Amino acid sequence: MNKGYLCIVLHGHLPFVRHPEHEDFLEEDWLYEAITETYIPLILMCEKLLRDKVDFRLTMTLSPTLISMLEDDLLQTRYLNHINKLIELGHKEVERTRWQPEFHRLANMYMVRFYECRDLFQRYRRNLITAFKGIQETGKLEIITCGATHGYFPLMDAVKPSVRAQVKTAVAHYANTFGLKPRGIWLPECGYIPGDDEILKEAGLKYFISDAHGVLHGTPRPKYGVFAPVYCKSGVACFARDLESSKQVWSSIEGYPGDYYYREFYRDVGFDLDYDYIRPYIHPDGIRVNMGIKYYRITGSENKQPYNAEAASEKAAEHAGNFMFNRQQQVEYLYHLMQKKPIIVSPYDAELFGHWWYEGPQWLDFLIRKIYFDQDTIRMINPSDYLQENPRNQVVTPSLSSWGWKGYSEMWIQGSNDWIYRHLHEASEKMTELAKNFPDTNGLRKRALNQALRELLLAQSSDWAFIMGTGTHVSYAVKRTKDHLLNFLRLYEDIKADSIDELWLAGIESRDNLFPDIDYRTHQ
Repeated sequence: MNKGYLCIVLHGHLPFVRHPEHEDFLEEDWLYEAITETYIPLILMCEKLLRDKVDFRLTMTLSPTLISMLEDDLLQTRYLNHINKLIELGHKEVERTRWQPEFHRLANMYMVRFYECRDLFQRYRRNLITAFKGIQETGKLEIITCGATHGYFPLMDAVKPSVRAQVKTAVAHYANTFGLKPRGIWLPECGYIPGDDEILKEAGLKYFISDAHGVLHGTPRPKYGVFAPVYCKSGVACFARDLESSKQVWSSIEGYPGDYYYREFYRDVGFDLDYDYIRPYIHPDGIRVNMGIKYYRITGSENKQPYNAEAASEKAAEHAGNFMFNRQQQVEYLYHLMQKKPIIVSPYDAELFGHWWYEGPQWLDFLIRKIYFDQDTIRMINPSDYLQENPRNQVVTPSLSSWGWKGYSEMWIQGSNDWIYRHLHEASEKMTELAKNFPDTNGLRKRALNQALRELLLAQSSDWAFIMGTGTHVSYAVKRTKDHLLNFLRLYEDIKADSIDELWLAGIESRDNLFPDIDYRTHQ
């Protein structure tokens, strides 16, 4: 008999970046790196667990923008070109390092990995959503949705129709993709503000994920803290993050990914090798970029030592055992204290696993196998199954919260990015006006109205404000915000004046082509 549950949630999201007007666009690499280093390794891990008949449960967000990119023909073709270039570079690296044994082994490892990625990508006919859908159908993985474009809901409180459009568009897109409605949602940035659960209920969602203080500061105080979900007054459940298990993975000081045996992210051949040698594989403009071939371990000093994949794998197994032991002790203590089975909710950005922490998928694989074979104190579970087994839970109103810097909204509204909100809110009000003025239309006007909503949703992406706040790729984030707002405002004026330029509209429909079945009337 197990005494508690472990719920691991991986949040898979990237902003919508697609530029058919350019042959090679730098920021599209975000997707290609994530496919090679995170999504394909996670798919391979699940396939091997299924092959070995290991019973497990994982929960994973696939955000609507990420799904849209993974299903896009243009980006699929570009990824195939990307992985083919890496395979070519891999062969060159095997040859270049032939007299350097410690690097030669790694060059072979990377070349095999790149072939493995291409083989899986082609096996699923270039559509990784097919792979995730198949794993979900086994019952081992629960895929949940997110806001349509990852808009940050607490700073959209003044324009609730936009929150409703973010949620309803996401739910409809999920249903079209997977053939069933999502049961849960990852609120973008875990951003919750009281009352938004009513919108989730309208959309048929059963639960969402919040940060710890969202529940701990709720009213009334939760009897079981974060170790049992709570129901909002709407009946939608809220699962809160466990800080202890999160810190073991996330913390730059105490977290596993900082171990000296693990691979160093910031030493990449794209920057380390001679320019003329690496030139054919970096950006066509000559900008050095990460290639994903990294030969050094973290080491703990400026004098980096060569990476040892076998030693790193042993460390990942050790850390998986440590994580499991700590969860066992945590569950034993809580079980006797609560007199019921606690649930430990451990949410992480999916891109941590493989991209930032190269050994992350190995660690997760070791953890799942150890939980299945080596103990009987804890059982892996997803939120839907937990609610089915434990339908009685306390009613609490969670507090305003996020999992961002300092736990509230500071990351998305500060001196670098606060200027965007008056424009976003005004555009939201104009979109509501359009939806009410044209309750039923068709033809060119309907296309323009639907595209207006697409442009507004894209402008609302929390990623742009986040990037402005962190100071990386700022000019791109500013440009994306302004471009989508300007597109929206032109559409607004053209629709009102009944003077829609079909050629111009077709151009932005082709470029910003996500959510083919979007309905502008959800913005009311």
